[in-house]
Amino acid sequence: MPQIPEKIHELTVGQLAARSGAAVSALHFYESKGLISSRRTSGNQRRFGRDALRRVAFVRAAQRVGIPLATIREALAALPEERTPTEEDWARLSESWRSELDERIKQLNRLRDHLTDCIGCGCLSLETCVLSNPDDVFGERHTGSRLLVERRGSATTPTTGGGRPGPARDRGE
Repeated sequence: MPQIPEKIHELTVGQLAARSGAAVSALHFYESKGLISSRRTSGNQRRFGRDALRRVAFVRAAQRVGIPLATIREALAALPEERTPTEEDWARLSESWRSELDERIKQLNRLRDHLTDCIGCGCLSLETCVLSNPDDVFGERHTGSRLLVERRGSATTPTTGGGRPGPARDRGE
């Protein structure tokens, strides 16, 4: 791993990539999402403060355990500007993320346990399929052969076959 002299307080994107193990494209993506920041030189080159190393490590560790980038950005935004996340920051944030991770683990275990049922039957019945309609939640809200997705207000958008959302749901509306 290339060593950066202590007197250098800013890193090029290449140096940050080499030290952090993240691809340059990932660093550009992190910057576009507000997870790290840089300044531009007079030649329009990015320069990152040394604190970006710890922030990148923080982001990558949080991503490895399944924390969404939006949640990571909120956590980093709560820290004072230019301060690197500390061990105490990680402990506090990881504790707050624990229940979210526990819920995801529960859902994945349930999916795993019912996966062979779906493969065995192959029908993806909206009435009984535990994968596309767990606990028949759609049957409690709607009737008919086409599933309707509730949207904000009174508008609804039909889904495609098999319970998959139509275009409006794909856009997060």
